[in-house]
Amino acid sequence: MMKRSLQQGLVAGAAGGLVMTLGEKIEQTLTRRPDSHVPARTLLRLTGQPERPGKQPLLVNWAMHFGQAALLGIVRSVMAQAGLRGPLASGQFAVLRLTNDQILENATGVGAPPSTWPRKELAVDLMHKTVYAFVTGAVADALAAREGPGPGQRHATLRPGRHSDVGPLPPERR
Repeated sequence: MMKRSLQQGLVAGAAGGLVMTLGEKIEQTLTRRPDSHVPARTLLRLTGQPERPGKQPLLVNWAMHFGQAALLGIVRSVMAQAGLRGPLASGQFAVLRLTNDQILENATGVGAPPSTWPRKELAVDLMHKTVYAFVTGAVADALAAREGPGPGQRHATLRPGRHSDVGPLPPERR
């Protein structure tokens, strides 16, 4: 399961990152919002590299942007392989995507807590990260579904709902 999750997650995360980026570019064309250099600054600080004043190197920005997207896709793929699929799972994953950004950006001093952001800026970020999470989820779910239901889904067929008296699946049914 983990090997499949690794491979499928990188694909799913890259797909989500690509769609998110296309959406960002369309939004920036309409709103005239400038490119963000937060991803590059975060990666440069994480790796101990010097930052430039103003704009940061585009390749460093993309490395962080798409690298995070692909790597976090692995988590969504593990979710799908385990049987956590669909919109609810993608919503849960959106929180993880946002949390990951905020931990890295705030820990490096590049970003500030979202509660301090202008509301419009926060809404734009939430929209783009949610698009990423749902596209990544759709791809991860589709790839996992090729192998049938996950262990969690098989467990749910024993007795619908959450019940303390329903034990775990036997090893041969996992």
